[in-house]
Amino acid sequence: MISYTPGGTFAHRLDARSKLLFQFGFAIAAFASPTPRWLAAVVVVAALALLGSRTSPVAVVRTYWFVFVLLFSGPAIDLVALSPLRLTPGRAVAPSLAVSRVGLVLFVGAAYVRTTPIRETRATIQRYVPGNAGRLLGVGVALTARFLPVLRRDLTAARTAMRARLGGERPVTDRLGRLGRLGLVRAFERADRLALALRARCFSWEPTPPRFRFTAADAVVSLLGGGLAVAGLAVLLGLWP
Repeated sequence: MISYTPGGTFAHRLDARSKLLFQFGFAIAAFASPTPRWLAAVVVVAALALLGSRTSPVAVVRTYWFVFVLLFSGPAIDLVALSPLRLTPGRAVAPSLAVSRVGLVLFVGAAYVRTTPIRETRATIQRYVPGNAGRLLGVGVALTARFLPVLRRDLTAARTAMRARLGGERPVTDRLGRLGRLGLVRAFERADRLALALRARCFSWEPTPPRFRFTAADAVVSLLGGGLAVAGLAVLLGLWP
């Protein structure tokens, strides 16, 4: 599972604020138009983001494989015509181009997760979302980013233990039910332990924020994110073909 990994890449050296702005602009640009020419340009930007963060696209697909399966199940269904039974590639082109935009946003988001410490993300959210809403949102993002990998490891260990005990011979519904019940039990246990640990460490709603440094590279990335947002809005409003 992709998580923050310390490093010295170009993306690691950027400020969290510029990276969030770039993500925002990229998302607008990605959903502006499903045409092949536009998506090709967006793919180039996403590839540069992966290159600048040294994020493996294979690792992204392995992490979010279930999302990609759900996304492309629709085009796969459109690929088959039932009456008469035949393959119709032309019907699957438009849906595939449409859902690929979500995948591109996932790739850029994975690059952000791999290169940005959780505390910087929390501090950025609390800085620009005022009041208790910002504090709650920042804490929620931070805890979710830390909690999900642990829960995933618990489920993976449980599935491995079931296979070692010949659990793979049980019906699929039985295995899913057992994993689901065990996942809920582990999630509540982890939540109780997390609450106790937060109280023991005197959890603060207003922790000391990390030191932010907005460099020339951050200015360039921010301008690129703003340019992507403007271009996407122009396409959506019909101001730019």
